[in-house]
Amino acid sequence: MDIDAVIIVIGISLGILSGIVVSVIYRASLKNKKAALEQERLKMIEDSKREAETIKKEALVAAKDQAYQAKIDAEKEIRERMRDLTQLEKRTRQKEEQIDRKLDQFERREQDLSRKERESTNREKGLTEKESQYSQLIKDQMQILERISGISSDEAKKEIFRRIEEETKFEAAKFGKQIEDEARELAEKKAKEIISVAIQRYSSDYVADATVSAVSLPGDEMKGRIIGREGRNIRAFEAATGVDLMIDDTPELVTLSAHDPVRREIARISLERLITDGRIHPARIEELVEKVKKEVDSTIREEGEKAVFDLGLSGVHPEVIKLIGRLRYRTSYGQNILQHSKEVAYLAGMMAGELNVDVKLAKRAGLLHDIGKAVDHEVEGSHQEIGGNLAKKYGENEYVINGIIAHHGEVEFNCVESALVAAGDALSAARPGVRRESIENYLKRLEKLEELAMSFTGVEKCYAIQAGREIRIIVKPEQVQDEACALISKDLARKIESEMTYPGQVKVTVIRESRHTEYAK
Repeated sequence: MDIDAVIIVIGISLGILSGIVVSVIYRASLKNKKAALEQERLKMIEDSKREAETIKKEALVAAKDQAYQAKIDAEKEIRERMRDLTQLEKRTRQKEEQIDRKLDQFERREQDLSRKERESTNREKGLTEKESQYSQLIKDQMQILERISGISSDEAKKEIFRRIEEETKFEAAKFGKQIEDEARELAEKKAKEIISVAIQRYSSDYVADATVSAVSLPGDEMKGRIIGREGRNIRAFEAATGVDLMIDDTPELVTLSAHDPVRREIARISLERLITDGRIHPARIEELVEKVKKEVDSTIREEGEKAVFDLGLSGVHPEVIKLIGRLRYRTSYGQNILQHSKEVAYLAGMMAGELNVDVKLAKRAGLLHDIGKAVDHEVEGSHQEIGGNLAKKYGENEYVINGIIAHHGEVEFNCVESALVAAGDALSAARPGVRRESIENYLKRLEKLEELAMSFTGVEKCYAIQAGREIRIIVKPEQVQDEACALISKDLARKIESEMTYPGQVKVTVIRESRHTEYAK
């Protein structure tokens, strides 16, 4: 026990002693570190002072350099300004000298003018005296002439004026006749140019329709279903549409016939839908026909509005718009009337533009010129008269009405635009291929043109284009020289003139082309 106690005491003593030693060593280490840090701080302060001194010296040197450079620039600018001032002073002196010289010139001129004015005054006095002398001499001579001729001066003047008047009337009549002939020739030439320009600017497809509509059937058994038991379906269809439905031996085809093109169109659409639907009985027929009528009425209104919008017109009565739309289903000699009316409006408007007259009025009258054909199957009278009455009823002006009733020449024109509508109507109707009755003649004329062209030696190909208004010929370059091309074109033109009948003129173009190809291998 005593030994253990001694050991414990010794251990405690050693621990305390080691703690004291460690504490002393730690304090000595902290003191050394503190001294080292103090030295490092002092060193940093010294370095900062030296660096600040260096920066200060560099800044002073840079400031001196800048000040010196600024001084040099200022002196340079002063020298330049002094030089400019010197030049300006020199120019000022020169201008002053010029002004002095001009003042001297003005003074000399003023003196010359004063001298000339005095001389002119003296001359005027002399002229006045001479004029009085001459007047007296003329009076004396007139008295002598009156005594010799036996007539007074007034009578002589009247005789001279009478002879001058007679000669002037003759010359004026002669000159007027010449002007009239030239004006007539020029007017005819100008009219041809205006019409040709309008035709070239407006070129549209034509639409040819028939007055009878045919409806295809999927099979002949459909004819029995259309007729129905004891004919009740066909009777219901004809009663609802007002159209005659003709069923004959023609395979897979039935025909609709009616004077009213709108009814015929309603019947055609209704029958096609009934065939597609397959449910064919009186109730279904009446229901479908009523539905198609509303659709066609909407289409008519849209077509009329589109035509008015395309031509840029405004203020057209809604009922007139409907009548315009009805023309979509109206034909004349196979030509669609709505298409024809729009074409006439475009042609009349173009010619009006060339003549500097009212383009809107010409287009309006052109579009409405055949409006009577929309209802001519319902109203007695010619389509011009019917159209004029309709236009008057719906508030169109007198010039539009005149354009409608006068476009076939039965009434006198009251404005230029009415004449243009008549011209446009004739051009649209006479355009080759537009009306069914002229298609055959038109094709024969094209064939004749090509036949005449191919009759010349060396011609390889030929094409009749522009509705027969131009023929283009391609010759074989190895057989026909350039000089011969001119002869071919001239001879063909003379041959066409002598052997054919055609409207307007035919342009003959001969093309000779040589191509040489070689391959580099």
